[in-house]
Amino acid sequence: MSVQTAQSEQAELTAELVETVRRFVEREVMPVASKYEHANEYPTHLVERMKELGLFGATIAPEWGGLGLDYSTYARIVEELCRGWMSLSGVLNTHLMFAYVLQRFGTAAQQERWLPAMARGEHRAALCLTEPHAGSDTQQIRTTARRDGDHYVVNGSKMFITNARTATIYSLLTKTDPTANPPHKGMTLFAAERGPGITVSRDIDKIGYKGIETCEVSFEDYRVPVSNLIGEEGRGLQMVLSGLEVGRINIAARAVGVAQAAMEEAIAYANERVQFGQKLVAFPRVADKIAMMAAEIMIARQISYYAAREKDKGRRCDLEAGMAKLLAARVAWAAADNAVQIHGGNGFALEYKISRILCDARILSIFEGAAEIQAQVIARRLLDGGN
Repeated sequence: MSVQTAQSEQAELTAELVETVRRFVEREVMPVASKYEHANEYPTHLVERMKELGLFGATIAPEWGGLGLDYSTYARIVEELCRGWMSLSGVLNTHLMFAYVLQRFGTAAQQERWLPAMARGEHRAALCLTEPHAGSDTQQIRTTARRDGDHYVVNGSKMFITNARTATIYSLLTKTDPTANPPHKGMTLFAAERGPGITVSRDIDKIGYKGIETCEVSFEDYRVPVSNLIGEEGRGLQMVLSGLEVGRINIAARAVGVAQAAMEEAIAYANERVQFGQKLVAFPRVADKIAMMAAEIMIARQISYYAAREKDKGRRCDLEAGMAKLLAARVAWAAADNAVQIHGGNGFALEYKISRILCDARILSIFEGAAEIQAQVIARRLLDGGN
């Protein structure tokens, strides 16, 4: 088989998978998304369907039972999911971030132990990074892990943990040396399996991004085996940052999906709503808003795909992924805001989908690195000549 033939077959398989996800979203997600959102109900049925589609193993290699998709295809799948309901992409994000870290930094025994079950969705991963006093400033975390024989004893609290209640395993960043200078040299990553000593303390109420749990998680004398150490002591932050590149590709792609959903709602409403004897789309100010949505979404989509391709090449892509997330999040917010404006008063009513889309769009510039921090990181990399 020639390289060209293999590439053609792969492209066909990718297109077929993306189309399968699109049909799933349009037939099964869109009709019920607002119901789940307004009830703040975990979408058990939809998650089971995502398991059946193999999405929990989307980027996990076939040798461990995953689909082995590249990140370019993963970005397209995330975009499709978010056209229907952004919360579904959150179910996958931290799970596949940890899968990436395991595939790159885990031992053969760790990979064999966890990745097959993660690919099937039987093991579900959450990322325990943020703390009540440490958001963007990750090096200031206070959760400690103290070596005690064949275990580490963990104490501390993590905040805003997505998938906290449904997770069976946590990607847990700790400090094994609180006195290290600089602080990141004392930070260590563990695979913390659910068990005694881990408590989901409370659920955090949110204005949007509902249906998926966001919680505070407490660790009290939690004993994690030395065999669950990922990599080596003092290298935890570097591994987390590498995984965050995957997370930011996810956020950029979901922003594109949210923006696309907003534009579709705006177009549909502007074509059916009649005022002063004509459809809203006939008014130039309305048409201009829709035109700018389309142009900006195209730009955001292309930069998001570019970041994914850089990741596929095995290159460091924190700069590209950061740019994609920064821009796409702004585009999503602008599209949702303008779509609400086109809806007028109806855009503020919960019965219209666009009100849900607006709330989802607002969080995109905050999680996986606030926009201000992303801009600072991008500027620093550029001023350092890209190093």
